[in-house]
Amino acid sequence: MSRLLPGASGDPDASGDPDAAPAYESRPAAVPAGRPAGPPTGRTAAHPAAGRPAASKAARPGTVLLTAARRTVTTALLLALIPAVVAVLIAVTVLGAPVSLPSRGPWRPSRMACFVLVYLLVDLSGLLAAAALFLRAPRATRERRAAEAFALLARLLAVLRRSAERLFRLRVETTPAPPTAVRTSAPDTPLVVFVRHAGLGDSFLLLQLLLTEAGLLPHTVLKGVLRADPCLDVLLGRVPHCFLPPADGTAENAIGALAAGLRPRDALVIFPEGGNFTPHRHRRAVAALRRLGQYRRAARAARLRYVLPPRDAGSLAILAAAPTADVVFVGHAGLDVIASPRAAWSFLPFRGPVRVHWWRVPAAEIPAGDAARSEWLLGQWERMDRWTAAQAVPATPHA
Repeated sequence: MSRLLPGASGDPDASGDPDAAPAYESRPAAVPAGRPAGPPTGRTAAHPAAGRPAASKAARPGTVLLTAARRTVTTALLLALIPAVVAVLIAVTVLGAPVSLPSRGPWRPSRMACFVLVYLLVDLSGLLAAAALFLRAPRATRERRAAEAFALLARLLAVLRRSAERLFRLRVETTPAPPTAVRTSAPDTPLVVFVRHAGLGDSFLLLQLLLTEAGLLPHTVLKGVLRADPCLDVLLGRVPHCFLPPADGTAENAIGALAAGLRPRDALVIFPEGGNFTPHRHRRAVAALRRLGQYRRAARAARLRYVLPPRDAGSLAILAAAPTADVVFVGHAGLDVIASPRAAWSFLPFRGPVRVHWWRVPAAEIPAGDAARSEWLLGQWERMDRWTAAQAVPATPHA
């Protein structure tokens, strides 16, 4: 599986530039068409997409053909990569043995090649399992297909996590445990999950925790480039999701429509920073705020050392479209030292645990109005920065 959320380390943002600064625009949160201006009074008051596991619009013939062509190409590429990676794994293991055996070295090339092979095999297994589910029940309802896709995704992510634990000595420490963080006095309340973006694999880990440990059903916001992963492309087509940029309308409307469909045990997961933290991105983000005349916000953003200032437009659209949802913030430290393949070579296997910290804000405590919510969100990110600073090791990228 590829990274499931926007802002992957080294992944291009919507502009295609890996180091492009986020678009920090002060725009009112878009309310999806058909949604009443005030809070919903029940399921009938929600957005028309509410309760539907996939986009409500019928797929156009051109879109169907494009999807079929894309999946054919990416699946063929997957099948071609598997024997190539097997050959690489054998070669690096044989060539590295004379050095690694006497010195009891870390076998980094073999570990990395082995994980890539596991990843590809998991992807292929997911495709075959998805096909089997469809053939077994071709007329299944959308709700059933979504439930099966979530269950399959949970199993695949669990395999990847166990592989990372064995190959890279991954250890995860969460405070508090995910069930405590997401199920307090209102266990049936839908959630919006805002997550720090840093390091390779953070999206994998978060989704695995949400699915298997917290028992939630994550609705995902992703970059369109992630359709290049054939298994992810197929599975996410069966569950609520939003690719950016959307095929129609604005990103805010697409994200708002996804948020409006949240139900109990659902969790909309988004990384408000829009990309992994780097010092260069941090400088560009601060400069962008200054160009927009947001000098006070730019000054606060400049004091952040380990996180980027959160983008407003998508986050405010979510809060407007899901006014009854509680918000969970997720910080993590330990993955941020492997911000690139080059860094992974230096810092894998892990030398310490990956720490994850959650805190929940009830909907009643979220301020009203875009301006107040924007200030509140930045304040939560300042809290995220302080926690990350307390956990950071010397190799952690920082401003």
